[in-house]
Amino acid sequence: MRKRLIVCMVYLMLLAICLPVHAQKIPRIGILRAGAGPAAGQPDAFVQALRSLGYVEGKNILFDLRYAEGNRDRLRALAIELVQSQADAIYTSSSPAIFALKEATQSIPIIMVSSTDPVRSGIVASLAKPGGNITGMSLIANDLWPKRLELIKEILPRASRVAIFWNKSNTGMAIEAKATQEAAAPMGITLQDRGVKDPSEMELAFNAMSKERPDAFLALMDIPLRAHQRRILDFLAKDRVPAIFESKDWVQAGGLISYGPDGADVTRRAAAQFDKILKGAKPSEIPVEQPTKFEMVVNLKTAQQIGLTIPPHVLARADRVIK
Repeated sequence: MRKRLIVCMVYLMLLAICLPVHAQKIPRIGILRAGAGPAAGQPDAFVQALRSLGYVEGKNILFDLRYAEGNRDRLRALAIELVQSQADAIYTSSSPAIFALKEATQSIPIIMVSSTDPVRSGIVASLAKPGGNITGMSLIANDLWPKRLELIKEILPRASRVAIFWNKSNTGMAIEAKATQEAAAPMGITLQDRGVKDPSEMELAFNAMSKERPDAFLALMDIPLRAHQRRILDFLAKDRVPAIFESKDWVQAGGLISYGPDGADVTRRAAAQFDKILKGAKPSEIPVEQPTKFEMVVNLKTAQQIGLTIPPHVLARADRVIK
């Protein structure tokens, strides 16, 4: 009898140990993007970053990917769907998507990559102590806009009129447009505001630039404007306007120059924050990080096409030169 009791007790102990293992839930991760998904056969960049940390889909993580294809109304619906699907945490990487998720949930942890100031836009309480359920990466660094304008002055020393092109319907972009204005004035640069409320106004902005030709073009691009990349670049090429962008994909597609955060590094660091969330950390206690690695890309083919010579000292600083 005593032996049976001991056997039963051992069995129950083993059962207690094993049950949590079998009952352990695989975390379900939502990924919400305002734009289109990756090219066929290519993994989502954030999924790839998590893989490098040892997360294998179906084994220790599940992914629920949603792409709004530039449709803001659809973005709100997808945010609600992710919340209702009971995702354990969500990743997103644009201001409209962040605000859509912020409206949809105040409890599910969210890791963001924000292209606008997350404090001034009301996404988090502060960088050091975000509060709430959102943290992540801010693509904003205090000296980014002055450096982009300084690049314009290095390439075009006599430049005094710069057209700024942005989406006026994006509240985050409004903050960045104001920051750019504040950086331009001390440099003796007058900004020509060529913002549009939606892509249907692009032709009016282009006509205004053709009439009052700027010395250079500074682009603040969000998802709706990115959808018209070819149209924007074709206009700049036709009017031979030197343009500076925030991200290298515009230069790879034919733009002149870009200067901004290293996208791959930002994604890796966001994945590391996500890893902390999955291991039990609270987003309110994880500081919002800012970029520390930046990259400059120059397209010499475009420079030649618009009749512009890039100074050697600028080329020497470039991380990549497209010839």
